[in-house]
Amino acid sequence: MLKKLLPKRFRKDHPLVPVIRLSGAIGMATPLASSLSFATTVGPIERAFAMRGAVAVALAVNSPGGSPVQSRLIFQRIRSLSEEKSIPVFAFAEDVAASGGYMLLCAGDEIFADPSSIVGSIGVVSSGFGFTEAIAKLGIERRVHTAGDRKAILDPFKPEQKKDIVHLKALQQEIHTTFKDLVRERRGDKLQGEESSLFSGEFWAGARAKELGLIDGIGDLRSVMREKFGENVRLKAVTQQRGWLRKRVGLQATYGLSGLAASGGLGGVAEELISALESRALWARFGL
Repeated sequence: MLKKLLPKRFRKDHPLVPVIRLSGAIGMATPLASSLSFATTVGPIERAFAMRGAVAVALAVNSPGGSPVQSRLIFQRIRSLSEEKSIPVFAFAEDVAASGGYMLLCAGDEIFADPSSIVGSIGVVSSGFGFTEAIAKLGIERRVHTAGDRKAILDPFKPEQKKDIVHLKALQQEIHTTFKDLVRERRGDKLQGEESSLFSGEFWAGARAKELGLIDGIGDLRSVMREKFGENVRLKAVTQQRGWLRKRVGLQATYGLSGLAASGGLGGVAEELISALESRALWARFGL
């Protein structure tokens, strides 16, 4: 009787599973738009693993990818805390967990997805635009001065040079190798199929991803956690804490005069638009 009077957080028959939501493009933050990064996620990650009585940590991943560095930093902090505190991690793909999003998914000791989740895209991509003809037609003269004859390689306002493309592809191969090694380490003998396909940048729906060993099962976060820890399991969302002033006043940048100043003037607005387009393009690759 006394046991039933205790708050749920003090009762052993109500095991606690903190839930960390990792949603959005990775490493594409600007003054007016947030994204996933080590800086924005390290707080929730550390609070989740510090919660008293936590029997596991769950990750809800919904990301088309982005920065490989930020992806790996987030992945590494989750894994180091999991091993340090002996707390298992369960990762769940929502709409998409691709490229850097799949790297985040690999932080889980067990990985689950919806049958319609898009999973994979283990590769590296670099994209941009070329404006050489456009500026010529507009009568614009490009002026670039460098110390170091390779400082301005791949400038979008200059014609592409073969040696610059060779350099970029070599760099991509290095990053891709790091990504592949991480997946091999985390998935091991579970991986099925030819590596030429698995690591080609291709992506699959949940059921096929399970056949390929990229995930362990089909299921949603609540159902799987109830199955593993009982119907009384408590799922507690752990979110990024906001500063006192922002919470109190509700400060938010806008595209009024103050917004222009906060975003760096018209140049900042252009940067915001480009960043938004890049993020939108990442999602669009997967039909979202």
